[in-house]
Amino acid sequence: MAKFSEKIAVVTGGAKGIGEAIVRKFYNEGAKIVILDVNAEGAEKLAKELDPSGDKVIGLGCNIVDRPEVKATFAKIIAKFGTVDILVNNAGITKDAIFHKMTEQQWDDVIAVNGKGLFNCTQEAWTIMRGKKYGKVCNLSSTNSSGEAGQANYAFTKAGIIAFTKSLAREGGRYNINVNCVRPGVIDTEMMRAVPTSVLEDLTSKTAFKRMGMPSEVADAVAYLCSEEASWVTGEELLVAGGFMYR
Repeated sequence: MAKFSEKIAVVTGGAKGIGEAIVRKFYNEGAKIVILDVNAEGAEKLAKELDPSGDKVIGLGCNIVDRPEVKATFAKIIAKFGTVDILVNNAGITKDAIFHKMTEQQWDDVIAVNGKGLFNCTQEAWTIMRGKKYGKVCNLSSTNSSGEAGQANYAFTKAGIIAFTKSLAREGGRYNINVNCVRPGVIDTEMMRAVPTSVLEDLTSKTAFKRMGMPSEVADAVAYLCSEEASWVTGEELLVAGGFMYR
């Protein structure tokens, strides 16, 4: 039997990159999936590619910062699939700047998506999971949660995600909800490819394998943490970074 047979999984930021890899992994393991993305066209396109019938995979445009929109979106999910078993909080943005040049807008935008968006989606799913005493939540943090020049806003949110994970894990145990997070390192995504070549070469040289990781390798780790194989794992942060050396 497939690992996620009959499970309903919601993946935020699922239209491309690591999110897309997670969607594909879950689909191949039998899940019914809701792809949430601010890019509605991208979410719908991927959903139709995987499941033209729309019986098992749907793509929904959603600005996760907008609380009423998130509530309305989860109402659509319940109307379609009846419940939520798994939530993967993958959506996130960067707006990098050296701190003395960082604008208030750059700070606010990253905090909004990576922080409030995480809160909005998790609280909607959490209510469902508590009610039925079952759920899996996996949050995407980063190796840069330890801090990186030019990413004070991003690092702030990614470190906060780790604390958020551990706090919810303590609350969720009595309701049979596992909450964990994954900390990817240098992963071959569109965002990473935008980094200057010299910087990218320096980053990959600090991994044990001297290469970027693949989105599918992150998806494998997320799938493990959302499976019954990880039933006794909660409140953990799993590095998926190829031995990346960081401070």
